[in-house]
Amino acid sequence: QVQLVESGGGLVQAGGSRRLSCAASGRACSTYTIGWFRQAPGKERELVAAISWSGARTYYADSVKGRFTLSRDNAKNPVYLQMNRRHSADTAVYYCAADNGGRVGVFAGEYDYWGQGTQVTVSS
Repeated sequence: QVQLVESGGGLVQAGGSRRLSCAASGRACSTYTIGWFRQAPGKERELVAAISWSGARTYYADSVKGRFTLSRDNAKNPVYLQMNRRHSADTAVYYCAADNGGRVGVFAGEYDYWGQGTQVTVSS
């Protein structure tokens, strides 16, 4: 079993930066792929970015490429999502998820464990 706790959400002005953290605990959590998803009101949950357990493989949605950066240090935990040049379309609940399948999945169904989510609101 793996437990995930997100933090760092809140209100930020458009153009600003914010860093989200995903703290994982439990069995062999450092060997899991970590993905950050987001869900805006009335929309489906979408993958924002994901990083393999070693950090060697990453995925970024087109909408955040060049603005968001994932990083992880398995010795230190957690996994960070640095969000720069935010705009109103980034407003959503952000979820951290873990997958032990050895892949960098892009679908929510590929992830086994989920955090409770953290609200991020970008004001224009």
